[in-house]
Amino acid sequence: MHVNPSIFKAYDIRGIYPDELNEEVAYALGRAYVTLLQVDRVIVGRDMRLSGPTLFGALTKGLMDQGADVIDIGMVSTDQYYYACATLEEAGIMVTASHNPKQYNGFKMVRRMPYLLSGDQGIQDLRRIIERDAYAPAHRRGTLTLQDLSEPFVEKVLSLVDVSILKPLHVIADTCNGMVGPILQRVYAHLPVRLTGMYLEPDGNLPNHGLDPLQPENRAELQQRVVDEGADIGFAFDGDGDRFFTIDDRGKFVPGDFLTALMARHFLAKYPGSKIIYDVRASWAVPEMIRAAGGIPLMERVGHAFIKRRMADEGAVFAGEVTGHYYFRDFFCADSGIIPSLVVLEMLSRDGVRLSTWLQELEAKYHISGEINTRISGDPMAKMQRLAEVYRDAEIYWLDGISVVYPDWHFNVRPSNTEPLLRLNLEARSAELMEQKRDEVLRIIRET
Repeated sequence: MHVNPSIFKAYDIRGIYPDELNEEVAYALGRAYVTLLQVDRVIVGRDMRLSGPTLFGALTKGLMDQGADVIDIGMVSTDQYYYACATLEEAGIMVTASHNPKQYNGFKMVRRMPYLLSGDQGIQDLRRIIERDAYAPAHRRGTLTLQDLSEPFVEKVLSLVDVSILKPLHVIADTCNGMVGPILQRVYAHLPVRLTGMYLEPDGNLPNHGLDPLQPENRAELQQRVVDEGADIGFAFDGDGDRFFTIDDRGKFVPGDFLTALMARHFLAKYPGSKIIYDVRASWAVPEMIRAAGGIPLMERVGHAFIKRRMADEGAVFAGEVTGHYYFRDFFCADSGIIPSLVVLEMLSRDGVRLSTWLQELEAKYHISGEINTRISGDPMAKMQRLAEVYRDAEIYWLDGISVVYPDWHFNVRPSNTEPLLRLNLEARSAELMEQKRDEVLRIIRET
């Protein structure tokens, strides 16, 4: 069967429905998945996208025709799906395109938690099976059963924080008509906080704004409301609920590396001397705060498949990525949107401070560019080699893209896994140096 090879990404399968990815592809994927993993049971969940029901139907037909029983966990957030795969100890497929625009859909696949299929571990194998129609012979037809795991999920996430110390903080939460709204309300019903919800109803039409809070236009209303309503904090979740973002009491967006550093310190107070994982793009705030708190910082390449694997191998207690993925040893090394929101509430309640107080200390010391994307037409490797040449007197390493380190500034440039982009993250010890070096590196990236 011919299938568009571009839908097979580094961490999942994703494309525009129905042009790149449709029911025929979903059915073939179901058969290929059982052929590759040789599994008897597969957990399947889906998000609120309009194409979800028909893709779910085709996928599960493929799984059952190939001989696997399907456990349908319904319309859920991705962290609920990870919970199901971990507790039932089964393989799984989530029908979701995460934070992509509404015309997209896709599949996130778990081999066995915390190990996911990725580009170099399974996803390209699925592509080859589909292209060659190389399905194993099926000896039976599988069955479909429904299973609702939402109540034990609520109990699990609440068990990860000390609810008894939480203060009656005012939280405004924007779930952007994605999958987090319903389960968030059930979790927060057990807390003493005052929750003001925005766009809590799952709606694949996305009538209000997009699903990616990293885009400033998708969080602008939340930032304004935190200020206007005098809220203690604002929380934003992406469409499928595996990423989490914070707006502080000033209405300012909190960079993911600063939040990683603060949560790392919190976990090291609970679990002294632990290992904590962070990604190559992060501010020096992360490893420096981890070391200051007596922990062991470990750098890893970007991507949830790599971070989960490294966490499991190292026994790390916590991991954070700049882009809002936060992972927890006590949640099967998986990322979750809801759990970090609870951790932040626990931190603020325990220490009795405003989040802006901590952030102002970091902002005075660490000057970060944020991620800056440049669309390129040429070979990304050639651009990175050019940077290596220009900055050859620096410490350079190639864990994920190119990282260039000087005593008072550093940067990482890496190609996007999904688009023809180079992504720059740069930091310096002063605002002036950051701006100067940011512009200098961008000039080199953008020269024709």
